[in-house]
Amino acid sequence: MDIKASISDTKKGFEESFAAGEFYNKQTQDANHLEKILKFIDVKEGMKILDLGTGSGYLSFPIAKEHPGCEVTGLDIVSDALKANQTRADKEGIKNLTFVSYDGIDFPLEDDSFDLVVTRYSLHHFPDIDHSIGEVSRVLKSGGRLFISDPCPNECDSERFVDDYMRLKKDGHIKFYTKTEWIDICEKCFLVMTDSFDSSIRFPKKKDTALGYEEVLKKHDRKVIESYDLAETDTELYLTEQVNNILFEMM
Repeated sequence: MDIKASISDTKKGFEESFAAGEFYNKQTQDANHLEKILKFIDVKEGMKILDLGTGSGYLSFPIAKEHPGCEVTGLDIVSDALKANQTRADKEGIKNLTFVSYDGIDFPLEDDSFDLVVTRYSLHHFPDIDHSIGEVSRVLKSGGRLFISDPCPNECDSERFVDDYMRLKKDGHIKFYTKTEWIDICEKCFLVMTDSFDSSIRFPKKKDTALGYEEVLKKHDRKVIESYDLAETDTELYLTEQVNNILFEMM
């Protein structure tokens, strides 16, 4: 895999998504899920928190607002979105929130500097997941925690229809991981699972970003496709993805 090319595809895809604004928000927002995450991660005042793949700051802003005694950093490759986020933070007077851009590979952050790393709906775009989780481990303090929220394949989807479907939009999608895969990846970096909960997302995709859709359907078993409750309108496609929400602790 050409890692830099994959990161470039992801950056381009998300720049376009952020520019679309309303549809991107439609894809990702879920007030009930957000509230559950904020309770689950159990933020304590004084923490240093990293939001990896922060995007529009979906986690960063509420965490920073609710915990003014914490220092929150949003890290992402999409510099235009980060500039807009920083403008918003300055306008709203949120002094404990900053945004940092990076190359998608190495975090421009010091060792042992964060108490908590959170990431939502982003890690399936990371082309070298072992290196990225290694970077998370590097910047976490001893006893620090990592929270991952990311969709996963259905149990019956052994041939990964969902990954083929998600790759129809050329935004650098790599892979959805099962809970077992996350446990194995994180354990190699001294991160041990301590808790989890499950959720789901009804995910819309514009048809004009899904060229080759019919070919993907032909390639996969109908029962697998039906397990995602796939539906079609004149302009959009919808499927329901299960989501892993997993908390790890640094040994």
